[in-house]
Amino acid sequence: MGRNDALRAARLRVGWRTMEKAAEKLTDHGRQLLDDRQFNVSARTWRRWEGALPGWPSEETALVIHDALGRWPEDLGFTTPPGWIRPEHHKEEEQVNRRTFVSVTAAALVAGPVASQYVDPALIDYFQQQLEGHYRADMLLGPHDLIGTVSAQYQLIDKLVRSAKGETRQGLLRVGAAYAALVGWLYQDAGDMHGAAFWRGVTQEIAVRSRDPHLIGYSLVNQAQVRTDLGDGAAVIDLCEAALEDSRRLVPKVRIMAMQQQAHGAGLTGDRRAVDRLLDEADGLLSRVDDDLPWGNACRRTPGYLEVQRATCYGRLGLGSQAASLWNQVLQIVPTSARRDRGVYLARHATAAAGAGNPDEALEIAQAAADIAIETRSARTTKELVTLQRMMRPWQDSLVGRDLDGVLAPVIERG
Repeated sequence: MGRNDALRAARLRVGWRTMEKAAEKLTDHGRQLLDDRQFNVSARTWRRWEGALPGWPSEETALVIHDALGRWPEDLGFTTPPGWIRPEHHKEEEQVNRRTFVSVTAAALVAGPVASQYVDPALIDYFQQQLEGHYRADMLLGPHDLIGTVSAQYQLIDKLVRSAKGETRQGLLRVGAAYAALVGWLYQDAGDMHGAAFWRGVTQEIAVRSRDPHLIGYSLVNQAQVRTDLGDGAAVIDLCEAALEDSRRLVPKVRIMAMQQQAHGAGLTGDRRAVDRLLDEADGLLSRVDDDLPWGNACRRTPGYLEVQRATCYGRLGLGSQAASLWNQVLQIVPTSARRDRGVYLARHATAAAGAGNPDEALEIAQAAADIAIETRSARTTKELVTLQRMMRPWQDSLVGRDLDGVLAPVIERG
């Protein structure tokens, strides 16, 4: 049998005379570095690392190894996965991403007046039809290929708003808010919360300028979505309660959106009773959704819309078995064409299966989710898979744990 002499030499160089001592020292180092009491490297894992087939550690473990031994895993005999980029090189990529962000957000910050022009009211319908196409493309492509296109159309709408008058101007403001909301969502799905927050703010500003109560409520729900991804349950509840403050003025669709998002806030704060109450109340309004507003139609086009929210909330509440049962039902009716959403749902289903004590089922589901995450480059799916990896820690040294590391390595090696 061969062995990984590079890692062995590095271990001995820092004075860790045995593999058992190395596992203990790296665990202590990782817990201090990451401020995570759950971080653990077992002696069995270290023995595998020094063997002929060391595999590849998780992203956070790679960082701990580098900090403790002064070398990256690919320099210590580990099997480098395709696409691995050392964290020290991520700054260059981040700089590129920030330049893209600056370029795109310039669409929302055009200074001063523009040359006056006639604005045909028919343009409102044109942009609304384009918007529906963008929603469909988002489900099929994911965020990265659409951000530039949608933000450029927003820039054109903003230019037209500055010349339009009366009802045409109000109509363009309303459709412009919908475009800004979509750009915000694309940034959120891409994992750029700074970009998402910026565009959610643009959405709210335009909604207020339009004086449309439905759009203002929608913009508050958009803000709450960002807070949900940040794990700030109390802020989610505050924003949704503000949206519902005068719910009699709102069409059922907006009320449903606010209630389901508030349920996520309740899930984050551990209030299972509120989760069920809010989602049951929203369910009672679904049959009354009959508006022709071009935005916020997920409750119409997403199969099992509210059960998706319930399963997600149950997962956050630690109700693994109940969440897994719901995901089984939901995924039977989600079309395969909805790749991005299906990837997120599969990752959450895998986490629920792990929480219910079914690691083999979690591994099988995770494989399908990882394939979709690679295709769509959805940061939301990747984030859910990182959560799954944490949930699978009790099995990290078993065969199923090692298999999971192999499945997830191409997805989350870059964090």
